[in-house]
Amino acid sequence: MAQGTSNKSALKFVVILGIVSLCADATYEGARSITGAYLGVLGASGFVVGLVAGLGELIGYCFRLFIGYLSDQTRKYWRITTIGYALNTAVVPLLALAGSWQVAAALMIGERTGKAIRTPPRDVLLSHAALRLGGGFGFGLHEALDQIGAVMGPLAVATVVYLQGEYRGGFAILIVPAVVGMIVLLVGQRIYPNPRDFEHQIPTLADKGLPQRFWIYLGAVAFLAAGFADFPLIAYHFQTQAIATGNTIPLLYALAMGVDGIAALIFGRLFDRFGISILIFAAVLSSMFAPLVFFGNINLAILGMVLWGIGMGAQESILKAAVAAMVPIEKRGSAFGIFNTGYGVSWFLGSALMGILYDRSVSTLILFSVIIQLAAIPILLLVNRSGSRN
Repeated sequence: MAQGTSNKSALKFVVILGIVSLCADATYEGARSITGAYLGVLGASGFVVGLVAGLGELIGYCFRLFIGYLSDQTRKYWRITTIGYALNTAVVPLLALAGSWQVAAALMIGERTGKAIRTPPRDVLLSHAALRLGGGFGFGLHEALDQIGAVMGPLAVATVVYLQGEYRGGFAILIVPAVVGMIVLLVGQRIYPNPRDFEHQIPTLADKGLPQRFWIYLGAVAFLAAGFADFPLIAYHFQTQAIATGNTIPLLYALAMGVDGIAALIFGRLFDRFGISILIFAAVLSSMFAPLVFFGNINLAILGMVLWGIGMGAQESILKAAVAAMVPIEKRGSAFGIFNTGYGVSWFLGSALMGILYDRSVSTLILFSVIIQLAAIPILLLVNRSGSRN
C-alpha cells in the first residue's frame, strides 16, 4: 500500500507507533509497577532490587549501542523493531511463573533486552515523521500515547492484585496488551513500509563523526539519568516503610505515568519553541522528587511521584527530539544507540549506588539524587549556547 508524505499521514504514523508503544507500555510498565515489591516478597534485599533494576537497564542500554549501529548498516529498521517488541512483551507474563527472585530477575533483564533491540530502530522510524510535525511535538505525542498504556497497565495489575490478593495474576493478565500491540505493529509496517519518505532529504555528513554538541549534550544527560531513582526501588521503599500497600503502589505508579504523558506533550511543544533551555526548567522540578518520596508521608510521596512523572515526561519528549535534530540522518540510528547506551550506563551506576545508599543512609541517597541532577544544568547551558551560535 502506498503511503502519503503529508503532515496528516505523518501524524497517522506517529499515532500508530504510539498505539504500539501504548500496548507495550501497558505490558511492561504494568509489570514494573509491582516488580520491586514482588522481588521483596520473593526474598530480595533493597540492594538486590536496586541492582536488578540497574543491571537490566545497563544490559539493555549497552546492547542499544550495537543495535543502533546494526540498524544504520542494514537499514532493516522495521525488522529489528519487530523482533525487539516481540521479546520485550513476551517474557512479561512469564513472571507469573517465577518461583524465586533469581528467576524473576532474569525475566526482568530479558524484558529490558527486548526493549533495547527495538528502541534505536523504532526511534529512527519515529524521527522521520516526528521531525515533519515538529520534533518536540512528534516525540511528545508518541510519549503521551505511550503513557496511556503506562497508566492502563498498572491499573489493570492493581485490580487483579486487589481481587486475587497476590502478584502472579497481575503478570498473567498482561498477555492481552502484548498480543494487541504486536498486531498493530505488523499492520503499521504494512501501511508505512518506508517512513523515511516523511522527512525532506538533506545533505548527509557520512564522512564525519557525530557533532561535538552531541557529546556535550550526552554528558548532561548522563547526570540526569544517574540521579533519577528507578521505580522498583521507590516501590520497595513504599512497601517496607508501610507508606503504601501492595494494592496502592501500582496506583501511585499509574499516577506518575499519567503525569508523564501530560508533561511529554507540554514540554515537547515548549521544546519546539524554546529549545534545550526548557529541559533546564524540567531538571530543576524533577530534582525535588527524592526528598518527597523518601522522606515524606503518603501525601508528600504523592507529590514526589508527580514531580518524578514530570521529569520522565520531559526527558522522554525532549531528549530524543534533541538528538534527532543534532545529527545527520544517515547516522541517526548510531546516535540513538550511543545516546541510549550513555543514558543506560549512567542509570545503572546511579541505581546501583542508590540501592547501596538506601540500605545504609536514605539521607545520603536523597542528597546524591538532588545534587547529581542539578549538576546537569551547567552543561545544558553550554549546549544551549553552542546551539545558538550554530
